[in-house]
Amino acid sequence: MSAAEAGDVFHRARGRTLDAFSSEKEREWKGPFYFIQGADPQFGLMKAWSTGDCDNGGDEWGQEILLTEQAVEAINKLNPKPKFFVLCGDLIHAMPGTPWRKEQTKDLQRVLKAVDRDIPLVLVSGNHDLGNVPTAATVEEFCQTWGDDYFSFWVGGVLFLVLNSQFLYDASRCPDLKQAQDHWLDQQLSIAEQQQCQHAIVFQHIPLFLQSIDEDDDYFNLTKAVRKQLADKLTRAGIRAVFSGHYHRNAGGSYQDLDMVVSSAIGCQLGKDTHGLRVVVITAEKIVHRYYSLDELSKRGLDEDLKQLLKE
Repeated sequence: MSAAEAGDVFHRARGRTLDAFSSEKEREWKGPFYFIQGADPQFGLMKAWSTGDCDNGGDEWGQEILLTEQAVEAINKLNPKPKFFVLCGDLIHAMPGTPWRKEQTKDLQRVLKAVDRDIPLVLVSGNHDLGNVPTAATVEEFCQTWGDDYFSFWVGGVLFLVLNSQFLYDASRCPDLKQAQDHWLDQQLSIAEQQQCQHAIVFQHIPLFLQSIDEDDDYFNLTKAVRKQLADKLTRAGIRAVFSGHYHRNAGGSYQDLDMVVSSAIGCQLGKDTHGLRVVVITAEKIVHRYYSLDELSKRGLDEDLKQLLKE
């Protein structure tokens, strides 16, 4: 499926914003709402991980197709409907320029096309989508296929920022693109400070940290220097939470008033968590989130206490 064929289902982030939420009315707080966060469907990793060959082994992704179909079905059944469904990166496993990338992309687009058209998709770029060391060409490919790699949008008085975390990991082959995102982010954080939004929230693939701002550098987090500088910048602007994936396990912690939320995968699990999705409820005062297995969310939907928050 080409970008043109995918249409507005997959290419809503244009001009650094999201078409689905372009109305000025979205800047006004109208009461509690919720969204669904998923991460790492990563078509192809389950086979690659099971064979111990993550570079070359991802030639099957039938399990991921079934799991992502289950996720879509669970989301479509929810009542009331979520405001949007965000996928926090690693949409597919095949890196740029490697075999099966086009086939994995086509299959994921086909599955995501079944998402209720009243539930906009918010797509975040991950390291497998752009390459561990992105280039202008790999970023352009992502943008042509899925939409902008970083952008902002408003929903119900809340400002959401989507970041390309590969620029924070290693931008050595595209420093100008990183500089452009840095400049854009400073502008957005200034808006967050000045416009007195109800909350401001960030989505990115790689977590700032897994448990603590002072933890050691790891494949699954940003380096200490980068994470501390960014965390300080976000907290000064009043960002309340960062939601990410990448770890394929649930994790997280807090830094000052910032909540770092790491969600496990729809696809391959690298720990003891289950394939799942996170429900995030936004009230006037707080951000409440809960991870559900796909089976739990499909069978029982939202818990009653979360539904009650939506009525307040």
